[in-house]
Amino acid sequence: MALLDPQNWQSRPLSGGEYAVTEPATGDTLGTVTLASPPDVTAAAEAGAGARPGWARLPHFERAAVLRRAGDLFTAHADELREWLVRESGSIPGKADFELHVAAQECYEAAALASRPVGQVLPSEAPRLSYTRRVPVGVVGVIAPFNAPLILSIRSVAPALALGNAVVLKPDPRTAVCGGLALAAVFAAAGLPEGLLHVLPGGADVGQALVADPRTPVISFTGSTAAGRAVGEAAGRHLKRAHLELGGNSALVVLEDADIDAVISTAAWGSFFHQGQICMTTGRHLVHASLYDEYVERLAAKADSLAVGDPHRAQVHLGPIIDAGQLAKIHGLVESSTARGAKLAAGGTHEGPFYRPTVIAGADDDTPAYAREVFGPVAPVRSFTTEDEAAALASAGEYGLSLGIVTRDAARGLALADRIPTGIAHINDQTVNDEAVAPFGGVAASGTGARFGGEANLEAFTDVRWTTVRGDVAGYPF
Repeated sequence: MALLDPQNWQSRPLSGGEYAVTEPATGDTLGTVTLASPPDVTAAAEAGAGARPGWARLPHFERAAVLRRAGDLFTAHADELREWLVRESGSIPGKADFELHVAAQECYEAAALASRPVGQVLPSEAPRLSYTRRVPVGVVGVIAPFNAPLILSIRSVAPALALGNAVVLKPDPRTAVCGGLALAAVFAAAGLPEGLLHVLPGGADVGQALVADPRTPVISFTGSTAAGRAVGEAAGRHLKRAHLELGGNSALVVLEDADIDAVISTAAWGSFFHQGQICMTTGRHLVHASLYDEYVERLAAKADSLAVGDPHRAQVHLGPIIDAGQLAKIHGLVESSTARGAKLAAGGTHEGPFYRPTVIAGADDDTPAYAREVFGPVAPVRSFTTEDEAAALASAGEYGLSLGIVTRDAARGLALADRIPTGIAHINDQTVNDEAVAPFGGVAASGTGARFGGEANLEAFTDVRWTTVRGDVAGYPF
């Protein structure tokens, strides 16, 4: 039996008008959803606030059981959900399988949160029991993007629910099904009580209403740095916590002792996985001068060998760019880079929505595709001569999300990583990695630190309450 029924996949009516769910590879319409408008946010937050106390009072093992069943359902319905991820988000099947695996793991990890210790007993100067206790924040607002729609929704939805909260989720309309309605269907089938999860696909006005609503004290946002700054500013005005996971322009540093035969596959994956539409994408290849020429030549050859096309109808390495606007941005950055003197070593062309994996040699500070986040399959390469120069280049710019360092000396790689501000560091690996058990987040313009995954979820979705208990009423001097 199908989990998602296009005739009945939104359980409550919304007021924002109809929206065509489109396949980016072909432009075909896969179905129609109804978008939300700001009044729908008010109704959802109110319903969530009403349903949440009963959910939070349930024994922890009952909440955990719902999360475990949800994890099982992502596996049981993998074929159906994979097709939606491939067709709606342009993922190749392998990337869709990775999202489904992580989604299940996020649910299992969240189930374990429900039974974690909830507080501490504190010493006190007075004759009383003094302790802290973690309590649910209430209704969590989640705003998720299009690029890894299932992962970037579930990683906040699952732990927030497990810890006794309700959730209002606003997925990107371009991936309203695999980033939103699929989660609602999974949790409904898993037995989540009604009123705890509300999916409101919509535009910026819906996100603004979610941030402003007084019933959502915590906002979990994943998206661009520009949008994240606006969310953080608005949340601050309302004295809310905003967990921001934003953009990046992550560096892969290749030291002179690196195994060039091994590194090219790693480097290509870092830049070209999911068409480069990943916040952790390797956006800057910093290569020691002694390896630079060979590295550019071999990375370009690897790029030329990759197949690009419709992942639903052919076996390809890269699928389509999500829409025409993003395609134009990518191509504009590539063209302006070559106009400023950088050399196009591979790619730089597209047929329809399918952009060729691209290698740009001779990048410097003035190369737009090197200096800015491209969010496309573009690999700018730049040389360095000393380790100090590599550290300075990798540290430059406003972002600090992920870092990769390739060297035969792992201790040297760790020492170099300590000199570079970043939220995530990988020695002898590329920059695109994610696990449900690991804290995830960036620094500087990449966000507000490790706010997702593992222990970080406890901080993200609960408040700490101090409580004292005395046997008799306390006495005071007046």
